[in-house]
Amino acid sequence: MRRLAAGSQLLAPVLLLALVGVLGSFTSRSVQFQFRFALVMATIVIALYVFIGNSGVVSFGHVSFVAVGAFAAGLTTVPEALKLSLSPDLFPLIAGAEVGNAVSLLLAAAVGGVFALIVGAPLMRLSGLSAGIATFAVLVITNNVLRNWEAIGPGARTLSLVPESTGFLQATVGAIAVAALAFAYQRSRFGRVLRASSDDAAAAQGAGINIYRQRLLAFALSGALAGFAGGLLVHLLGSITTQQVYLDLAFVTLAMLVIGGVRSLWGAVVGALLVSGVNSLLLTAESGLGLGFAELTVPTGTRLVTLGVVMALILLFRPRGITGGREVTLRWPG
Repeated sequence: MRRLAAGSQLLAPVLLLALVGVLGSFTSRSVQFQFRFALVMATIVIALYVFIGNSGVVSFGHVSFVAVGAFAAGLTTVPEALKLSLSPDLFPLIAGAEVGNAVSLLLAAAVGGVFALIVGAPLMRLSGLSAGIATFAVLVITNNVLRNWEAIGPGARTLSLVPESTGFLQATVGAIAVAALAFAYQRSRFGRVLRASSDDAAAAQGAGINIYRQRLLAFALSGALAGFAGGLLVHLLGSITTQQVYLDLAFVTLAMLVIGGVRSLWGAVVGALLVSGVNSLLLTAESGLGLGFAELTVPTGTRLVTLGVVMALILLFRPRGITGGREVTLRWPG
């Protein structure tokens, strides 16, 4: 019964993600994109949760892994002739690489994980504000390298003509798979040890726990999942620029996690889907939202201001998020 109760904690987020995927498929074409985008955003936030939620260390740099995953998946699915017409200075290995959709997503996960492992090796020795600033530095450096080094990508130009293969099935299955991996990790010995060390680092070290190693493992896993999410994102949009995977995305995804609840998978999913809905509504309202009897128009930037205000209010009055940082446990009869 205990195992059933523990397993039921995964069922709630899975059902919610599946419900979004099913309901979204019955909407109009313009609205369908918003539903698929919400599922991809949930995947990014779950990846972020794997590290922040279990380690208690805030990372501002996880969008770096989304970015490298997106460009890896995008570049390897565009035909060579088209790539060279966009980026003639590409390395021959990148220019000649051409794989299918599934392989590109696995490649995006591998690139994100390896990159996270490399940058995490020195950074995971830091804690608190120092760690947060260091991860933000990684984000800034990654963005500048991708924007200016045209041997590994289009640089400041748009990577376009990427196959738009992230339909409802791929977006839903991808989000559920990442949620399942996140849940498996948090229930594993490694996840429990890391969570315990975040509650009392001194006691954990006294018990012989290598906090650095546990953080690095979670950071690499989180980076791999973020890279996979980046692959879903580029195959949803059909194109990508370095600006799309930079500060705005970093702020929005962190806000989603904080608003939903940093310490639970349920909070990550609820926060991502809820904020995605509000964000889409406000983004539409910035260019004019028809209400039938009138048109609602709000100033440009309202969505980011609103998210900032909501996040501040959550931190003030409900610091554990709207879910209280708790998982949903379904009760079984008998």
